[in-house]
Amino acid sequence: MAARKSSGRKRYGKAASKRVESAMRRRKKGTLKSGRSGKTVKSRKQAIAIGLSEARKKGAKVPRKSSGRKRSGGRKRSRR
Repeated sequence: MAARKSSGRKRYGKAASKRVESAMRRRKKGTLKSGRSGKTVKSRKQAIAIGLSEARKKGAKVPRKSSGRKRSGGRKRSRR
């Protein structure tokens, strides 16, 4: 049997998805708080980040944060 090729896309474990799902529910309910400040989280992206962070702490299968190429903060120029 040949070795299976990885598809190149990131793979998350079921436990990680459960944590994110839980964080999204708490955000909707209005009980999800951010780290030190303890402010209520309203952003969807921030809720996902918090869920993944919790999953990492619990040892769930979460791919590493990509520390490779960084995006430039500037605007894209339109070609003429």
